[in-house]
Amino acid sequence: MAEEEKGSGPLGWFRTAKDKFRAFAYGNERQPTDRPRVGLALAGGFARGIAHIGVLRVLHEAGIPIDCVAGTSVGALIAVGFCAGASLDEMEKVGASTSFTDFGRWTPSWLGLATNQRMEKYLARFTPVKTFEELQIPLAIAATDIVEGVSVYYSHGSIIPPLRASCSYPGLFVPIQYENRTLVDGFVTAPVPIEGVLLLGADIVVAVYLESGNIEQPRTFTDILSRSFNIMQRHSDLAWRTQADIIIEPDVKHFVWDDFSKTPDMIAAGELAALSALPQIRAALRGEKHDSTDGSNFSPASLK
Repeated sequence: MAEEEKGSGPLGWFRTAKDKFRAFAYGNERQPTDRPRVGLALAGGFARGIAHIGVLRVLHEAGIPIDCVAGTSVGALIAVGFCAGASLDEMEKVGASTSFTDFGRWTPSWLGLATNQRMEKYLARFTPVKTFEELQIPLAIAATDIVEGVSVYYSHGSIIPPLRASCSYPGLFVPIQYENRTLVDGFVTAPVPIEGVLLLGADIVVAVYLESGNIEQPRTFTDILSRSFNIMQRHSDLAWRTQADIIIEPDVKHFVWDDFSKTPDMIAAGELAALSALPQIRAALRGEKHDSTDGSNFSPASLK
């Protein structure tokens, strides 16, 4: 970890890290552009991730350019469809008809209760793309190396193994063995994959975070597991907030992990949050600061 430069202030390390990520991704080959590159980092959240579709729809209709995307867990799944050019309307239809058995199959073992081997067939419902190189927009998928305890980002080669790994919720799904690593859900180390879009050369980072709410009476083992991880994350260091320039937070706390039937409501929540963030995003594209004082559901930039 790089040390903070003398006299650079408490956020100096993050500024330095941002510059190093971009230098690593582009070296001396990056050419100047007329505007900053916009990167979108999509968080995980099981069914709540459907709210990402609403965010993407608003950004698209508003003409906000998206130059690269990074995704964790369901955020990675939505990101693959978006970067492949899939119809958001079709993705909404698929989301509304989704059930656990579309991507998971119960096969209890010592490493997990189910396998997500069906993810490839599920992805094919809205895009035939199988490799990162086929995507229209650069994408990085976050997974967690459960042995090393670090984030691993994938942006080349086959999409399916990294996607399955990113969606392999610990304890629920069996980990994925890929490129000599044992991989689980990206949310463990990268709940919002900011580093992914920095590696892809983003100048402006727009993060979409999906906070879960309280479950008064857990119904299943999955509720207990999900709630436990959410509590741990809530009390952990959320350094990603200081690395994002704009944070969009759809109000999805009252939805549970398998609320696929409530797809229209979750998409509406994403649209509302994205609409509130548009002035801040446009200001960032103009190189201006935008002070959010209207109480809307997103956070002001902490890193410029």
